[in-house]
Amino acid sequence: MPKHGKNFVNAAKRRDSMTKYSVEDAVKLVKEMSSVKFDESVDAAFNLNVNPRHADEMVRGSVVLPHGRGKDTRVLVFAKGEKETEAKEAGADFVGADDLVQKIQDGWFDFDVAVATPDMMGAVGRIGRLLGPRGLMPNPKTGTVTFEVAKIIKELKAGRLDFRVDKAGIIHIPVGRVSFGEDKLAENLNAVAEVLARLKPASAKAPYFKTIALSSTMGPGIKLDTTFASNYF
Repeated sequence: MPKHGKNFVNAAKRRDSMTKYSVEDAVKLVKEMSSVKFDESVDAAFNLNVNPRHADEMVRGSVVLPHGRGKDTRVLVFAKGEKETEAKEAGADFVGADDLVQKIQDGWFDFDVAVATPDMMGAVGRIGRLLGPRGLMPNPKTGTVTFEVAKIIKELKAGRLDFRVDKAGIIHIPVGRVSFGEDKLAENLNAVAEVLARLKPASAKAPYFKTIALSSTMGPGIKLDTTFASNYF
């Protein structure tokens, strides 16, 4: 059984592990329980009643958080020619072609999301085994393989997050920082719930939202009443 530090144990005493809190009470509590000196991320875990091994129950997509994630998103774009210029002007942090492919092959991964124009996917495919396990592979299903590079860069910089259900049927996603106001955290959390409700597979069993939990980086999990999310159906 894992051993937790004193701060974690003391924080855990402030919440009832058997209670399912409202969104408002949960975000208030997660802020109150933070005791570290850095601005922790606030993360949500949505346990969905799906079987990701079945293609028709794979839940993946993207959401633009109304108040961002509280962290600058470092965007890398694989592009050349006019699209390279467009990406630079749109604010991409790193733009290139074969030079970036080689840099990643050498072990560099100092970015949060990768975008590629369709004509670059042949080259990007060579590093798919490096990008894929890290969740960094551009994918047309999430809009990160596109010629509309300025549009996707703007969305990513505004707080858009891509997500995908893991093998256990859980989606882990940040919804802000401890320094955010309670209203902002609640609105970000509701935005994620609304998108997930819209993406519910037709074959998913009830209840779709099995459990939802909220926690800060170093804090204990807080169970939420899932009613708020189910109301988006």
